[in-house]
Amino acid sequence: MSRHTTGGGERGGATICLLGVGLVFVVAGLIGAGVGAARVARQQALVAADFGALAGAARALQDERVACARAAELVTANAARLTRCRLEGLDVLVTTEVTVSPLPGMTRTAYATSRAGPLRG
Repeated sequence: MSRHTTGGGERGGATICLLGVGLVFVVAGLIGAGVGAARVARQQALVAADFGALAGAARALQDERVACARAAELVTANAARLTRCRLEGLDVLVTTEVTVSPLPGMTRTAYATSRAGPLRG
């Protein structure tokens, strides 16, 4: 008498395990993409704030309206939004924001503030 085992109880177990491992990798990748997008947005907001403050400082002798208008141009050119601009003496203080949506339903906003003005000795 020969015995044949078909292994019916084990069939597909490895496939389910492999699918589970694959799902873990996909979720980890999505989380990594979200974190990466947030870091890029932070850097973009910082660059836009720096450039905006420098551009505004070049016009600080005119008045706050002119300085902030120039700052807004540079901030917009760097794909950010100017949320605040003010003149403090000859210093221009600029705050920017960049909003990213790395995943559907997930929106993050990065803010940055920069100050520029004449060198003080």
